Parts: sequence; C-alpha cells; structure tokens
Amino acid sequence: MSVQVLVITPVKDSIDTTLDTAKAIAESSVNHHHIIFNDFSSEESTLQLKLNKDKIGYELINLADITDTPSPNYKLVLQMAQKRAVEMDLPLLVIESDVVVKPETLSDLLAFTAQDEKPGLIGSVTVDETGEVNFPYLKFKGRKEEVIKTDRSLSFCCTLFSSEFLNSFDFQELDDAKDWYDTFISKKSLELGYENSVLMNSPVWHRPHGSRPWKQLKYKNPLKYYFLKYWRGLDKI
Repeated sequence: MSVQVLVITPVKDSIDTTLDTAKAIAESSVNHHHIIFNDFSSEESTLQLKLNKDKIGYELINLADITDTPSPNYKLVLQMAQKRAVEMDLPLLVIESDVVVKPETLSDLLAFTAQDEKPGLIGSVTVDETGEVNFPYLKFKGRKEEVIKTDRSLSFCCTLFSSEFLNSFDFQELDDAKDWYDTFISKKSLELGYENSVLMNSPVWHRPHGSRPWKQLKYKNPLKYYFLKYWRGLDKI
C-alpha cells in the first residue's frame, strides 16, 4: 500500500511523551511516513531517539546537523516538511510531541479531507485523559457538532495541511521574527479561500506543553511566564 500522508513531530527533549507519540502514530491504520525533527534535544534524549528509531519506525532528522540556530526552529521544520510533502504529493500532518493519537485518527483526517470541497487545515480536537476538551480547544468545549468549520486559529497539536493548500502557499514566506505559526497559517488558509475545520468526533489526547515545560508557568506563575514571553522574547506568535 502506498504512503498516504507525511507525518511530522517537532521535538525538544520530553523524551517519554515523544516516544508515546511515536508509538501511537506507528499503530495508525493508515500507511504513513513519520519524521521526527529533533530540535537540539539533550544528548541523552537524542540518543534515545536514535535507539528507538528502527524499533518504533520513524525517520529522525537532527536539526543540529543542519543549522546553528538555537531552538525553536519551527519555521525550518515547516519549510523542510512542506518541501518533502510536495515532492511526495502528500498532505502534511503535524502531530506534536505531547499528543497521543488513536489508530483511526489519521484515517479520520484523510477521509474528511477527501470529501471536503475546499480543505485547508483540518485539526483533531484535543482532550484530557478523561475525554474532556482541553487546551488549546477550550473555545469549542460544549459544542455538539461533529465537525466545526471555523475562522478561529487552529493549533498544530494534531493538524493536517491539505495538498491543495501546501501547493498554494510557500512556507519560505514565513516571518523570521516569529517562533510559532499556528495563527498566521490558519489565517493564510482562509485568505486563500480554503476552509479550516476541527473534527470534534475524532479527539486526541493532549498533555499541554509537555514538549515545552517552561510554558506551564502560564498557569503556575503567570507573572514569570509573561516576563519570559515579553522581556526575553520567548514564544513569539
């Protein structure tokens, strides 16, 4: 069976959650190619990623072999992933390293994309371990629709970029001054006439900020979080 989707996971340490993510992706019912982009993790985490590569089944790209720019290198990851996806003529699915998908998640996303008239970005709603909608999709908590068409920003926790969208906007145009591009790319999809959707009937388990532990400060010590965000220029969106 041919590969149906290119899946990427940007990683900075948090090796336990990352391996959970990779194992869940490997159990997907859809034939896929998974790339982990290692964004300057520690030596120990990098070693674990190398040791588990063939056991779990993913391609490992160490950004330290490509750039001297310190983490986060999300723009570079997106640019490299888009290039690969377009070359392979595949949609691109971002699954972050604090997300655990179900075996049917990839299939659900691809099936919806195939039947949607103008698919741009398609995200799976995120839930906690009890199945309750959680960050970053709290704005949709309590909604009863199976699918929500939205002009609000999608998070890239578990989000598919359609091939049509990938071929109509070059990620080389992404702003160097930003760290994260969820909001910008969500808006760009709408500007180009595509529709963005969130699948409420295909939830994924999200452990918020497991891949970026310092962001837990947003809830535990908001003054320190906003100091780091604004005075030290972290987390630019």
